[in-house]
Amino acid sequence: MYSVYKIPGYILCLMGAFFLSWGGLLVREWQGGDIWQILFWRAFFFSITLVVFLYSIYKNEVLSIIKKSGFPGLLGGITTSIGFIAYIFSMTETTVANVLFIISTQTIWLAIFGYFFLKEKITTKTFLSIILAMTGIVVMIGGSLNTGSLFGNLIALFIPINFAFLILLIRKFSKLDLVPALFYGGVIIMVVAFFMSDTILISKHNLLVGFLLGTFQHACGFICVVIGARSTPAVVVGLLMLTETLLGPFWVFLFLNEIPPISVFVGGSIIVIAVIFKTLEQKHTKPS
Repeated sequence: MYSVYKIPGYILCLMGAFFLSWGGLLVREWQGGDIWQILFWRAFFFSITLVVFLYSIYKNEVLSIIKKSGFPGLLGGITTSIGFIAYIFSMTETTVANVLFIISTQTIWLAIFGYFFLKEKITTKTFLSIILAMTGIVVMIGGSLNTGSLFGNLIALFIPINFAFLILLIRKFSKLDLVPALFYGGVIIMVVAFFMSDTILISKHNLLVGFLLGTFQHACGFICVVIGARSTPAVVVGLLMLTETLLGPFWVFLFLNEIPPISVFVGGSIIVIAVIFKTLEQKHTKPS
């Protein structure tokens, strides 16, 4: 496991985006059942993979590391669990492209929340990026009024918003460990999904899909991004994560021939331009 730390950070971030990009296709492969079953088994395998990874690093100190995160870690877990639930619900209610383009606005939401809660200044370029991103979202949501996917688009907005809130928690509580927060999120989802679902018994096919979602797509994706981001400039991480936005719709087109409405491509393109514009601004911003 330690060999993963020897991989260059930018390669790990790219790998993480690659793993995460398979989420939409795997959700589409789930046969029958209900959404809470998907959430339970995804969270189950995600949590197990996370514990195995933590144990390989911290050995018998795993429980102590999780406990040390305290209330901030638990609050972070609640935040991430809402985002994870919104991810699955939105993937079943609208196109994969819609969800991923909306998720990519997380950089924009960080700027907005930073202004209101951390009193951070918004530059002219950032303001223009926010206007562009919101325009793209409006175009996508407006186009969904005739396709019945409005609910999915609105639910998808919870994902980048919750992510931005999680980052604010991490910045406010400097000792907050992101990994325990993710673990709490997985456990919370398992408990909620267990009681919400009629049964957690599923077919062998769905068990395999749940395993791939929780281990390959979710856990490996987040582990790679978390480790890779430690040694990679934020501007590079932001741009590399757009790989998920571009690959996700490609997988469902390639394997399932899912083609979103033209409004998704128009709105999505506006969002990507806004995110790149905002991310590149950070590259030229020098710390005071």
